[in-house]
Amino acid sequence: MANIAMQRIRREFKEVVRSDEQSIKLELQEDNVLSLTGYITGPEKTPYEGGRFHVQITIPETYPFNPPIVKFTTKLWHPNISSQTGVICLDILKDQWAAAMTLRIVLLSLQALLSAAEPDDPQDAVVANQYKTKHSLFQQTARFWAQTFAGAPGPLNPDFQKKIDKFLEVAPRADRHTAIQQLSNFDWNIDKAIEDVYKSD
Repeated sequence: MANIAMQRIRREFKEVVRSDEQSIKLELQEDNVLSLTGYITGPEKTPYEGGRFHVQITIPETYPFNPPIVKFTTKLWHPNISSQTGVICLDILKDQWAAAMTLRIVLLSLQALLSAAEPDDPQDAVVANQYKTKHSLFQQTARFWAQTFAGAPGPLNPDFQKKIDKFLEVAPRADRHTAIQQLSNFDWNIDKAIEDVYKSD
């Protein structure tokens, strides 16, 4: 990688580290400027509030002329983020990237995405459908995921907890993560979630 690009990444890294913004952070992975971990605090007045979400950032050799490769490593329930892989659908990480953009802008844009989903341009169609047709259930599910996987505060939904326990009794080979994913996919309908598991066996 050209020295100019390396200097650019180091400068951007310092920009975030020295920033007064407490809601975003960056860390190097094993002193490698091409591999970073970003941290985003879930925005207020969203289901993600108070959660700490990790993103993996890989810098391509062609940076800054091509965008960084970014995906969530913390599981979350959001129309524009795959609930299974963490892949993100965000225009600035694709065709709307500009060389003037920075890693700080990327992290702030991801935080903004948590506040304002775009369900008509989804990464996860199941989540987007729930967002559009059963918004209250979406809010409850997204909050439960934020509490379970990102350490967001507050008591867990007791109804969801009971359904997870029942799912694990009926499908003992499944783990808790699988149970949450499966139940969320089927709008917390325990019968449909279990039926789908046995259908795929």
